Amino acid sequence: MDNENKSSNFLRSIILEDLREGRVKEVYTRFPPEPNGYLHIGHAKSICLNFGLAQEFKGKTNLRFDDTNPIKEDTEYVESIKEDVKWLGFEWDKLLFASDYFEEMYNRAVLLIKKGKAYVCDLSAEEIRKTRGTLKEPGIESPYRNRSVEENLDLFERMRKGEFKDGEKVLRAKIDMASPNINMRDPVLYRIAHASHHNTGDKWCIYPMYDFAHPLEDAIEGITHSICTLEFEDHRPLYDWVVKECEMEHVPRQYEFARLNMTNTVMSKRKLKLLVDEKIVDGWDDPRMPTISGLRRRGYTPEAIRNFCQAIGVARADSVVDYKMLEHFIREDLKLKVPRPMAVLRPLKVVITNYPEGQVEMLEADNNKENPEMGKRLIPFSREIYIEQEDFMETPPPKYHRLYPGNEVRLMDAYFIKCEEVIKDEAGNIVEIHCTYDPETKSGTGFTGRKVKGTIHWVEASQAIPAEFRLYDVLILDEEEEEEGKSFLDNINPHSLEILQGFVEPTLKDAKPQDKFQFPRHGYFNVDPKYTTAEKLVFNLIVSLKSSYVIK
Repeated sequence: MDNENKSSNFLRSIILEDLREGRVKEVYTRFPPEPNGYLHIGHAKSICLNFGLAQEFKGKTNLRFDDTNPIKEDTEYVESIKEDVKWLGFEWDKLLFASDYFEEMYNRAVLLIKKGKAYVCDLSAEEIRKTRGTLKEPGIESPYRNRSVEENLDLFERMRKGEFKDGEKVLRAKIDMASPNINMRDPVLYRIAHASHHNTGDKWCIYPMYDFAHPLEDAIEGITHSICTLEFEDHRPLYDWVVKECEMEHVPRQYEFARLNMTNTVMSKRKLKLLVDEKIVDGWDDPRMPTISGLRRRGYTPEAIRNFCQAIGVARADSVVDYKMLEHFIREDLKLKVPRPMAVLRPLKVVITNYPEGQVEMLEADNNKENPEMGKRLIPFSREIYIEQEDFMETPPPKYHRLYPGNEVRLMDAYFIKCEEVIKDEAGNIVEIHCTYDPETKSGTGFTGRKVKGTIHWVEASQAIPAEFRLYDVLILDEEEEEEGKSFLDNINPHSLEILQGFVEPTLKDAKPQDKFQFPRHGYFNVDPKYTTAEKLVFNLIVSLKSSYVIK
């Protein structure tokens, strides 16, 4: 992992300069998610960046939960986030909660009131929005802006005691209603919310707003480089104002980078939660979801995700990454790591009529032809086998080199077989094909008597293990701007999941959840940890075998 974060980027250059000039002695970063949903691939970029930079410069990184909104937060999300960070391969210095600082934040808000820098306002959220002004017009000052310090202190204390209803009052900063930066037009610092908090219970009924809490958290923890995404660039003056006016001892600096945008991928926790709530997906860890838990269940590896995050780089301008790039990195990671047993997803029975009845022989096969160090395995072969339905056609098109009446193909790691007869049911569907084999053509014997153009995979029927295969396609068909009256839910791909019942070879009988394999011609698969039982294996398609995508 040490070498994964060494490519140069503007944040790295800033840190190098800060260390060289002595502005900081030690690099201290943080990853500060709000526990209101599961983390997604965009968060993985931020995790790799914050932890990676600190690692490189022998610094530290905190995992801090920005839990200032009790209505949307839950301990389930807290636990999932901790698991995701660990799984990606990182260790935090301290595990912290913004809610642990509520008392200090309250005291800093009192300090602002005493300095004449904050006031209690009775305007509703809608009224505040309407009086904030526009980019061309200044805002209108609140009629409560000039309350005395004493009145503000009294009202703020009464807010804390729970004397007022939700939305009845807020605490606002007193900055500048004519500021060209709308974020500086007396932003709300505290709102009333009579809601139970996952960490503090019912101790508080007022909660700090993110833009007030976030800079204070960084300052309290002694963070040196507060790294966040571009949408917070306009919030930086407020961030700096809060730190300065609250007279924080430590003064962190905020730096912004471009968030990850990916084709056919939803990167909004609100939208992802909607997919879960509407039961369009099988929970936050559905393998079609871009969540880290979804990618993990699908079969992605931490190495592949870290390498992907490294390759996309760190930029100051927004851009969109092709989803195929992520797929490229999981292929690269797995191709030499995982065995390549055979699986038949859409079975068609083949009877080899000239093979001795009741006989089973064991054939030798490579576990991974590209990695001889993975050794060999023995697989059974007998009179009855399964092949893929698509590997047989009664009336084949030109250049079809698989099995058809009168044609001969090689069974992978076995023999040549020739189709002699087609068996159909009453409805005319092909249910079985009869073939003959040539015992002289056994793989590994060096047979050169004749050649065949096609090689197909197979599974011996008597010892085949039934298995379920879940094939995934993109969940969202496009990322075009949502039309009026339409939701992103209207772009759901109805074919994002296909479930098939097939067979795998008996060498997989002891396969465990999260074991990974390459099935010839089909792609890379992962044993599903949610639905696999002692009685039935369930495989998730991680990624198909080939792509036209090229890393530039």
